[in-house]
Amino acid sequence: MRLKRTLPLVAAVLVIAAAVGMAVQLRKHAPPEAARLLPAADAFVYADFSWLHKITSAPLPAVSRDPEYEQFVQQTGFEFERDLESVAVAVHYPSDWPGGGTAPSAPEPRFSEVFVGRFNGERLSAYLRHTAGSVENYNSVDIYTIPLEGRTFRVAILSVDSVAASNDDDPGAIRGIVDRSRRLASPFGGPALLRRYYKHVAWASPVWVVARIEPSAPEFEGWSAIFTQPADLVISASYNPLHLSLHAGALHLRAEAWAATDAVARDITDRTSAFLANFHTAELSVGSPGSDADVKTAFDSLQVRQESTRAVLSATLPTGLFRKLLESPSRNGEPGASPVSTERVNSR
Repeated sequence: MRLKRTLPLVAAVLVIAAAVGMAVQLRKHAPPEAARLLPAADAFVYADFSWLHKITSAPLPAVSRDPEYEQFVQQTGFEFERDLESVAVAVHYPSDWPGGGTAPSAPEPRFSEVFVGRFNGERLSAYLRHTAGSVENYNSVDIYTIPLEGRTFRVAILSVDSVAASNDDDPGAIRGIVDRSRRLASPFGGPALLRRYYKHVAWASPVWVVARIEPSAPEFEGWSAIFTQPADLVISASYNPLHLSLHAGALHLRAEAWAATDAVARDITDRTSAFLANFHTAELSVGSPGSDADVKTAFDSLQVRQESTRAVLSATLPTGLFRKLLESPSRNGEPGASPVSTERVNSR
């Protein structure tokens, strides 16, 4: 009798343990929450800046501030180079592009973003209210609408550490972000294109790209040397946190182009190999790779291969490269940008 009473209890514990384990595994392979909040799009970019602090003891390079960015910093207390922890970006292609896009009435790509960082909500809200042409309260969240050079730029403060923005003409883009931010986070959530390919992103990748490549579209003019047919692209990197904390190790870069057929994948592989060979030859002729051990390691590690309908590029990038870039005095002259000033650049 005691055994009969114990078995159901043991079974219940095992079922709960299995469910928890499954949830943990699903969460491990789910896109970051900021990316899951984004609307449907044709390309996604994600960057986690916390890893930069692990590969260099020096602070991130200071940037020169244009008047607009300086005003933004003074009024909000937020500095992108200091306070931004991660960002997820959705790119909406115009619907009249080959293959169509998710920006129905736009003549050029539109963008939706979710920023994660250290925000002063009151100061940021006051700045946006002063800048906005109108404010809409949607689902208990204020959406600030800022007209910029013929576009409509919308911003919403989602929580104490996240802010959404979009210049999509459709207000549904940012409203959807607000709606999803108010629901219980789910590892099954996120845009369809991202759900399809995120499983191919390297585990804990600090930066990754999932994009649909349309070589005949005007914005992809520079890609036509590699892509002659549409393809889906996944770029990500992996690293060993232990090594990085010791200022050693490397980022392992992997780029996969998913083509419609084996023949198209073979063409992408051959074109990429030829491009890298020509580029490597040009660099050797001026002695650049040989002048720096990290650069030489990166060049020597480049490999391109075909795997069925995929063309795969892999490379090893020593973290010394990033430290040198971050600590280079020449970067101090780069201008900074606020969400509003960044939108001005994108609108040109």
